[in-house]
Amino acid sequence: MRLVLRILLLFATAVGLAVASRFNPGNVVFFYPPYRIDLSLNFFLLLLAVLFWLCFLLLNTLAITQQMPARVAAYRRDKREREGNKALRESLKAFFEGRFGHAEKAAARAVDSPDNAGLAALIGARAAHRMQQAARREDWLNRTVDDPALRTARLMTSLELLVNDHQSEGALAAVAELNASGTRHIHVLRLALKANQQARNWPEVLRLVRSLDKNNALHPVASRRLRELAYEHLLSDSLHDAESVRRIWLDIPTADRTTPFVAERAARAFAERGLSDEARTIVERALAVEWSDRLVRAYRDSAAAEGSPALLQQIEHCESWATQRPTDPELALTLGTLCLKQKLWGKAQRHLEQALSDAVEADTVRTAHLKLAQLHEALGQTEQANNHYRQCALAGLFD
Repeated sequence: MRLVLRILLLFATAVGLAVASRFNPGNVVFFYPPYRIDLSLNFFLLLLAVLFWLCFLLLNTLAITQQMPARVAAYRRDKREREGNKALRESLKAFFEGRFGHAEKAAARAVDSPDNAGLAALIGARAAHRMQQAARREDWLNRTVDDPALRTARLMTSLELLVNDHQSEGALAAVAELNASGTRHIHVLRLALKANQQARNWPEVLRLVRSLDKNNALHPVASRRLRELAYEHLLSDSLHDAESVRRIWLDIPTADRTTPFVAERAARAFAERGLSDEARTIVERALAVEWSDRLVRAYRDSAAAEGSPALLQQIEHCESWATQRPTDPELALTLGTLCLKQKLWGKAQRHLEQALSDAVEADTVRTAHLKLAQLHEALGQTEQANNHYRQCALAGLFD
């Protein structure tokens, strides 16, 4: 419709000019002796319009010619950018599809675009890492070193890949750089936790677990297991003396001290260093909060010396607990063992036989038979002692 209107307008203008020119009798004379040129005014105006149009075309052609190199460069740049964007999209698609070889090849094409070079290098590094090509991974990462805008992205990528590769030293170096730059978000803390766990840096593991717990960024089960693992390694380290174990124990939060796993490990650590009184105190406080067979076993293993008031006090504690848990085999075994050590033969035999009748676990059965054999052997009842030793052997538990 617009084209039709323009054509009509053009014809109307032509008709108008033709009609107007009929009433224009003027002429133009160009005189250059001995030459003389006479032109009608209408024809002169036409020539003038044609000349103006030719000059305009010439100047426009010259301008376009001058701009041609820049336009060609811009065209090539736009084409390279389009191809780079397409390659970057292909690289991402292939990476998420699990085709890491295709992803790395597409990333190699995408780096030709300056705007995509950094991100393409990070994708290439991740793809090379998935193919277990550590050298190529480092080459890709090195391409982003000089780009300050990608510093955090490079460090995060390097940290994650090093943690996955169990290279704790390099991962911790990346963590230090991120912390120095003030980058301490949740994902950094999670990766730092894994790196410190791999490096067996247990105090730092505990600190990071507490930080993640404050932000509700760690599942309670995982948090508890990590804390138990850290406490286990700290308390069982043979290089720690009694004072070191005490300091570690005092640094443990009160809520964690009464958990069965931590209390049992601490009790054994104290007992191994000759601090049996403190070991028994730890177990008694933990049992007051939560009953656990492993704590009862630790209480049995940290028995006081024969004839000491502490041993009699242990027996009293066990008898008090037995009134509340009359069918607990571990408690009966512990009470029988303590009575055996105190040479209370009748009590010892009664509790050990009760433990044997209520026991379900093979280790409890073995220990009960062994203690009864020792009891009968101490009383000179050889046949009965040998019978219990045979029961251990038949169960395949005696060594």
